[in-house]
Amino acid sequence: MNKEKKSIFNRMNDTNLLLTITIVIFLAMYIGAVVIQGGGFTKPQMFFNILNANAALIITACGMSIVMISGGIDISVGGVVALVSMSCAVYLDYKGGSIIGSIALALGIGLAFGLVQGFLVAYLDIQPFIVSLAGMFFARGMTTIVNTAPFNVADEEFNALKLTRINVPFMGSVNKKGIYVPAYVEIGVIVALIIVVLLFLVLRWTKLGRSFYAVGGNKQSALMMGINVRRTKFLSHLICSTLAGIGGYVYFLHVGSGSASHAMGMEMNAIASSIIGGTMLTGGVGNIIGTLFGVLSLSTIQNIVASAGLDQAWWTGITIAAMLCIFLIIQSVVMAQKKKVLKA
Repeated sequence: MNKEKKSIFNRMNDTNLLLTITIVIFLAMYIGAVVIQGGGFTKPQMFFNILNANAALIITACGMSIVMISGGIDISVGGVVALVSMSCAVYLDYKGGSIIGSIALALGIGLAFGLVQGFLVAYLDIQPFIVSLAGMFFARGMTTIVNTAPFNVADEEFNALKLTRINVPFMGSVNKKGIYVPAYVEIGVIVALIIVVLLFLVLRWTKLGRSFYAVGGNKQSALMMGINVRRTKFLSHLICSTLAGIGGYVYFLHVGSGSASHAMGMEMNAIASSIIGGTMLTGGVGNIIGTLFGVLSLSTIQNIVASAGLDQAWWTGITIAAMLCIFLIIQSVVMAQKKKVLKA
């Protein structure tokens, strides 16, 4: 029996092991919600609504995972999302801008934060937490400077894009009036899933992806292998902030408004989703697919709490905290068990 366990653990590296745990727990949680609570959880559109509401978080959490895998952290992503949303809203409504121009603006803001923060972290050796903390304050402050009052975007082309829906075949349901209602996802979901696939391929099959893991696992060993540690760290922050810019536009496309209060706490949700998805804060371990399931798990537990009638904000916070603790304990126990079995 011990040999069988050892064989299983040998075939699974840390990243795949934690990914498996995340997927199993998510499936158990969602199936449990379907069986126990029923209602909307039995309809495929409930799952698609989770994706629609969290497309921006999926994108920003993927960027966060890249940074965390390389041994850093970035808590400015929520501020960048809010700044992108407000800037694009003002550009479209007050400056007569175009859709293409607003997308370029979002990418420009993300790239600017990535270049500055990546340079400070990688080439000036400033702690990433301090750098991104300053970036968070700067982004939130700039959001208010761009415009103080929240407002909905009236631009017709933008609203047409915002209301675009992509039907999912064979996943619709019949409502109480006997009318078939097709299941759908928003454009942002397609963007998020494309990014998940691209980053998965980068981490799995490219030299840059292996460099992220190497630098996060052991910086000195990475140097001895000839990896440019500074450039790798710089690129991780550049990718993270650029994805925050893309996530900001997807968020803007979902809410259709600009506000200084947008994306409050998104950076914490992104970190929580990455951890739940199996990304280790110590670096060197993580999986983008796991991050996707981390976001889904986080949102599912929030929906379960709301469906149970616990709508107060503190119940959501308490549940997320408990969920994080459970995932961390499970990860620690399984990893300890793996080391114990392999040593035996």
